[in-house]
Amino acid sequence: MSIFRQLTDKPWVAAQGKVDDRHDGSEFSLPTATLGLRVLLAVLTVLFSLLVVAYGDRLAVADWRPLPEPWLLWLNTVFLILSSVALQWACVGASWHRMDAMKAGLLGGGVFAFAFLAGQVLAWQQLVALGYFAKTNPANAFFYLITGLHGLHLLGGLVAWGWTSAKVWRGFDIARVRLSVELCTVYWHFLLVVWLVLFALLLFT
Repeated sequence: MSIFRQLTDKPWVAAQGKVDDRHDGSEFSLPTATLGLRVLLAVLTVLFSLLVVAYGDRLAVADWRPLPEPWLLWLNTVFLILSSVALQWACVGASWHRMDAMKAGLLGGGVFAFAFLAGQVLAWQQLVALGYFAKTNPANAFFYLITGLHGLHLLGGLVAWGWTSAKVWRGFDIARVRLSVELCTVYWHFLLVVWLVLFALLLFT
């Protein structure tokens, strides 16, 4: 009888029961929005890394003619740093439940982000006026691709910033918008790091 019982036992059922008991019905603690942002940042990291690798491989070819870096890129870098700092202040204000600090940080972050994008467009216009077209040289094409792709992702971040700011100015409770402010801040910090890497790449090559 004991041999028959050993043959008919299903140890995986007992193991599953222990796992279920240990899980105790609790849900995954990470918010869906946070998980989505982490996945997005991972994808963007791979994308920009591949772009950097392609840039490094292409500049070794003899037809590469680097274009002059507009001084506006330095000013735009300052704008993006200030935008990131302002959003960090908004995040701190949300943590301290200070609505005035959160509003000021969000407003400053958005203004400096728009200033960055406007400066990038103006830098493009200056280069085009000097005859540096994308089709003229691979270096020109990579410059427009790198700055344009980064600016496009910042523009997408401004959509989330606008949605968050609208909730804040409509008088939502801080606890309800805190996560949105934190996610915007993380995204801005990521784009700042990406831009610093890309800007150094353009500057020193």
